[in-house]
Amino acid sequence: MSIDWAALGQVFGVTLVVTVGIVGLFTVGIVGTSRKRRPAGGAAPTGGPATTAPSAAARTGAYAAFALCAAAVAYGIYLIVAR
Repeated sequence: MSIDWAALGQVFGVTLVVTVGIVGLFTVGIVGTSRKRRPAGGAAPTGGPATTAPSAAARTGAYAAFALCAAAVAYGIYLIVAR
């Protein structure tokens, strides 16, 4: 039995890049939907929340990142099942 080390290295490299990319996209989605803490100088009024909601642009970007993650997972499942 012979192992094609070049092909194994290519598979490892592509897997590493795609995995880091998907995790990065998911992280962008989490950060985009999370509440932001107010800085020390911008203290909340008495009784007000210490955090602010994400902007509409941040939420839109986060949802787009989540959609790309879902598309990558769906494509991976398609590649596995369709064969």
